[in-house]
Amino acid sequence: MLGKNPLGCEAREGAAAGRAVESKMLRGRRMFLDRGWTPPTPYAGIWDRAGVLKVSAENGRMTDAAFYGKLADLHSHTRLCGHAEGEPRDLARRAKDLGLGVLGISEHCPMPSGFDRLRLAEERLPDYLAMVEDARRAFPTLPIRLGIEAEYCRGEAESVRRFLEKADWDHVIGSVHYLGKWNFDDPKEIPAWKALSDLRATWQAYFDLWKEAARTRLYDTLGHPDLVKKFGFVPEGSCEAMFEDALRAVAEAGCCIEINTAGLRKPVKEIYPSAAFLKIARRMEIPITFGSDAHAPSEVGANFREAVALARACGYTESARFEKRKRTMWPLPEKE
Repeated sequence: MLGKNPLGCEAREGAAAGRAVESKMLRGRRMFLDRGWTPPTPYAGIWDRAGVLKVSAENGRMTDAAFYGKLADLHSHTRLCGHAEGEPRDLARRAKDLGLGVLGISEHCPMPSGFDRLRLAEERLPDYLAMVEDARRAFPTLPIRLGIEAEYCRGEAESVRRFLEKADWDHVIGSVHYLGKWNFDDPKEIPAWKALSDLRATWQAYFDLWKEAARTRLYDTLGHPDLVKKFGFVPEGSCEAMFEDALRAVAEAGCCIEINTAGLRKPVKEIYPSAAFLKIARRMEIPITFGSDAHAPSEVGANFREAVALARACGYTESARFEKRKRTMWPLPEKE
């Protein structure tokens, strides 16, 4: 239940709400139709035909239910990776509370023995699949997609390809967290960042790997595109030529890129990727996905209003979702 709408009927989703609205209309109270209507206080706001409040009169913003219902958060993690909290059921509960249109669970992909302990252990794959199914049963009206975040490292593409054959994935996120054996996004590595003599060369090495990842065509979307900026170590001058070169490989591969809000929770305090990067991607007509990169249930859908605003500012009007590796495009929430 969502309280009462201006027609005096309970505001709720689906056919029942439509019937309740229609019964009031038959009594001559045509208070809203196709375009929505702003009623007087105390029911001020814009309502849709199903009796659901879309825009609050208090602040002129779309309500969470109207906003999040048009979006998919395809990037979230569970306790199985060893550095996140909660299970798929917990993430789903938060997504349901927000009114999120689609939730994607995307645990870190296993890698060869000794790589690191920051990911799903391959022997826990059956547990992961069972936990996602459990969440689907617990929240049957929420579309929950089975995903995986698969690392790209030179020489390991075939091992990743073999692992991807072990389940019927809805989407695969590609990511780069290592330059050689250097886990550059580990906070323990900040002293190493400070000691670098050539930031631009480090950024170039990162985007070289990012291009290679795209060319494998293993991935549906490439996650947190400029993760290399995580700790705020950014080269002087423009990086647009570097971005153009990297994005050309993505466009040729027919891959999406992710707008990832986790950067706002990191030292850089900026969404991945930057506006400069995203504007080039839009010019190349590269589709986008959205991801919170949640490592706790409370982070599901985090800062999606800022993410949508960035996407719109860079020229995007729609975003991608996946089911069984098939992409569909959906319009963004209306501009606020």
